[in-house]
Amino acid sequence: MEVVRLRVNGDERACGVPAHYTLLETLRYGLGLTGSKQGCDKGDCGACTVIVDGRAVLSCITPVWEAEGRGVRTVEGLGRGTEPHPVQDEFDLNGAAQCGFCTPGILCSAVAFLERNPSPDRDRIRAALAGNLCRCTGYEKIYDAVEAAAARLRDR
Repeated sequence: MEVVRLRVNGDERACGVPAHYTLLETLRYGLGLTGSKQGCDKGDCGACTVIVDGRAVLSCITPVWEAEGRGVRTVEGLGRGTEPHPVQDEFDLNGAAQCGFCTPGILCSAVAFLERNPSPDRDRIRAALAGNLCRCTGYEKIYDAVEAAAARLRDR
């Protein structure tokens, strides 16, 4: 066991984990943040996506020690208190989530993308979310939700 110190969703956290743990395993099993999903465990599906220093990262293939001293944001940290992030709200309003397994990773990818690209077109949204697989929605409602969230964020 090793003690890792992470800044997660604005809070300094420490926990003991096996040295081989990934960021995903540490978040889920060390810190109890189960929003990020454990899907393929090889970086193919995007269900584990979190935001590290403003960038979408596949946490299932990121050794936890790579996140020490960096800002990690999970789906649990996207909103403010009880107020959802505009991307989360638009997913709800547009029916962009069905089973929900992929949703946390897509939300994190979309938030990180919109923070860098506040006025994206549909093709850029598609490209930004290409690493997140969804078996239920057909993607169009997801893209609609991200476009609507981008407009809301620009109007703030």
